[in-house]
Amino acid sequence: MQLLSVAMENQNELASLLKILPPVDFCCVYGSALHPNNRDKSSMVDYILGVSDPQQWHSDNLKMNRDHYASWMVHLGRAKLITEVADEIGVGVHFNPFVTWNDKMFKYGVVRMNDLIRDIFQWERFYLSGRLQKPVHILMDTLDIAKINSINLRAAISAALLLLPSKFTEEDLYAKICSLSYMGDLRMLFAEDRNKVKKIVQGQFDLFQTMYKPFLEEYETKDLLRFSSSGGYHVNIYQDCGLSAASSLVSFLPPTVRSQMGMKLGEKKKLSEFGQVIREVVIGSREEAAECMRKIVRRRVMVSSARQAVSGLLTVGAVHGVRYLANKMRKAWRSSWTCS
Repeated sequence: MQLLSVAMENQNELASLLKILPPVDFCCVYGSALHPNNRDKSSMVDYILGVSDPQQWHSDNLKMNRDHYASWMVHLGRAKLITEVADEIGVGVHFNPFVTWNDKMFKYGVVRMNDLIRDIFQWERFYLSGRLQKPVHILMDTLDIAKINSINLRAAISAALLLLPSKFTEEDLYAKICSLSYMGDLRMLFAEDRNKVKKIVQGQFDLFQTMYKPFLEEYETKDLLRFSSSGGYHVNIYQDCGLSAASSLVSFLPPTVRSQMGMKLGEKKKLSEFGQVIREVVIGSREEAAECMRKIVRRRVMVSSARQAVSGLLTVGAVHGVRYLANKMRKAWRSSWTCS
């Protein structure tokens, strides 16, 4: 994840929302607003806001921006209810969509910093960690999430490589990384553009390259990958598909994913170079390990997407909920007609 070079005028425009909100520890913009060819000024700009205490933050924000919230939540439970719904029903994120400011429309999601960092390290919910595997533009970062997220990016490229064949293109790699957080996402069945992954990768290809270049170079040094150019910008990538290489890739996956894989495939203990006992997943075949990991990630995405969908419908209110779903379904149907 890197700071994208955005024109100063656009930078100020993106940061303008923060002027009307309580202070945050982390803020990034994601989604179509970062697409170089996005000229739709009417589309919503998406934000992730990290705060130390969501309940206190929402309490302060209700005093400043009461109209950002569903009226029933404001009247019945205020900040406590908003936080409880996000934590107990959703995946720890409360979204306020259709917020208008300076003739622009915004959607911002508020998350506890501890939850954000845990998801980056563990993929427990694989929700915001999936967002941060794609290009984002950071506006505020007091805890250096950009540096912490390198662990998430290494895990993402390792997972993608396990799912790819021995030969593939750079675009194939970024598409596979991008698709990780959509595997099992219930919205993809009826309320998302079926060409979403392709559009994200092709529209932000240079940004993906910048994000993942250090890891590609690292894996080339370890003889896990080698590259060959076939002219122009087209690069073919070849990977070692042996058990040793697969074991190396699995070792870069988050601890909770490795733990689940160990329960299904078996574990063996070994001493690290520092004399610590570590558990290693037993890999009988690369294909078996890849399929096991795919099912674990898919399950997490499915559960998180379902929980967040229910939470979202509750927190945004009926009118905004129907409006948001209608926008999503319109894009999905448009892409279906395009493909047919």
